[in-house]
Amino acid sequence: MTDEGLHKKFEEAVAYINSYTEPMPADLLLKLYAYYKIANKNYSDPGSKTPLINAFKANALIQAQHISAADAMRNYIELVDREIRNKKK
Repeated sequence: MTDEGLHKKFEEAVAYINSYTEPMPADLLLKLYAYYKIANKNYSDPGSKTPLINAFKANALIQAQHISAADAMRNYIELVDREIRNKKK
């Protein structure tokens, strides 16, 4: 897949999640958060006002820190497809 194609699929997956209204498990949300931040090369601190939430987000980022931005996009897309889209069918 080309870089342009990967970016397009990633943006589509992000839009899908942003419009998704059903509850999602916390561990899935944390993985999506980490992949999104890495894919966008946004390494700023988690912005929650709750220290415990910040700790979980920071931990998710630490666990995924070894992957590239492109791999983070691929992982995000695969996670959305496997855990959200395919389970709705």
